[in-house]
Amino acid sequence: MSLPPSLTQHMVRRPHRIALLQHIAEQGSITRAAKSAGLSYKATWDAIDELNNLAQKPLVERSVGGRGGGGAKLSLEGERVLRLYQRLQALQTQLLETVEESTDLALISRLMLRTSARNQLHGQVSRIRSQGRNDTITLQLAGGVSIDAQITHDSTLRLGLEIGTDVFALIKAGWLEVLAADQPETIGHNCLSGTIEEILDAENGPSEVRIILPSHQILCALAARERLQALKLKVGGVVKVQFAPSNILVGTPL
Repeated sequence: MSLPPSLTQHMVRRPHRIALLQHIAEQGSITRAAKSAGLSYKATWDAIDELNNLAQKPLVERSVGGRGGGGAKLSLEGERVLRLYQRLQALQTQLLETVEESTDLALISRLMLRTSARNQLHGQVSRIRSQGRNDTITLQLAGGVSIDAQITHDSTLRLGLEIGTDVFALIKAGWLEVLAADQPETIGHNCLSGTIEEILDAENGPSEVRIILPSHQILCALAARERLQALKLKVGGVVKVQFAPSNILVGTPL
């Protein structure tokens, strides 16, 4: 079974993220894996969330109450991805031995885009509707969930979007509005439901809310602590997040 194109691209462009799987397999703990990889605990979980979202199924399984901050192990899919990554490393070694100029690698690096968007979801185009100079692109995500993105018609053509095209939906954490489970969503907005996995408070800014969707993908939203208290949102509770179609950036693999 082949990997999603999004994860394949990630293995090539950001191999250090995939390398985390090796640390987790060896250490059996997120805390110890983070230390081994030279990352913070939060950065490690951010990387794992991104990998799980791109793979459309969990690569890392978390257990409560483990030693060193909670146990963790690779799922069967995670073990498969790690094996593929190890094979890719061997192929990269062969490639580097044949590079003609050192500037060749710098050129490739410049062509590869990284983004600050915390939420990166993989999906396929399932519908395209024209609305004046804009298009509404319906994206089918994991778990049968779909969202609408609004982009210009020129962008649709430039990206070569058509039914079945693999795409990334990029959504900044600050663009997600947190709602209580019984609150009505704004008409025309996307709305996804999930369970609050973790709330990270900050002394001088909004709290970070990690939300796990039924598909096991993770969304990260920002919300003022006062708003969370007013909505009575707590870890383990059901929550909704809404966002406008115009607040989705659409990208395609190079």
